[in-house]
Amino acid sequence: MLLAANVGKEVRKDAFAIQSGKGIDELLSHARTIDREFVARLERFPLVRLSIRYEDVEPIRRRRMERLLEAAGKLVQPPWRGIRSAARACYGRAQFETLIAEHLGLYASEVHALSRSVRPAVLIAPLRERLRSTMEAQADALARDVAGLLYDRAIR
Repeated sequence: MLLAANVGKEVRKDAFAIQSGKGIDELLSHARTIDREFVARLERFPLVRLSIRYEDVEPIRRRRMERLLEAAGKLVQPPWRGIRSAARACYGRAQFETLIAEHLGLYASEVHALSRSVRPAVLIAPLRERLRSTMEAQADALARDVAGLLYDRAIR
């Protein structure tokens, strides 16, 4: 349940970034609001506290959101009809795969930075590096799969 809520939180942030047309500072502020809502839900778990250290998180989040906005800006511009044709028109397969892998890698770095905000830290310390390396490895695999879906399949 906690993992699903965290993923949902990140999806909300990225969807807002893509759909809102807001500047990066406004997006970071909105992300903080979503974070605060998530932290408030954590209060039901008495052994875990999350005090987000934004000085660690926001530089990574800023880079991730800037790249997301840049890519989304290209992909949603006319005359593209659908994500597959937009991706193919804007990026070569390898370039798109690299773009997705970079986004997911930055997300893994952001999660790693956030993990230092968990209190007591002893709860997550043994998992911190393993989680990061797993996320980074899965980022590359997922990027290959997404690129394969968009570039290797016939347009329907």
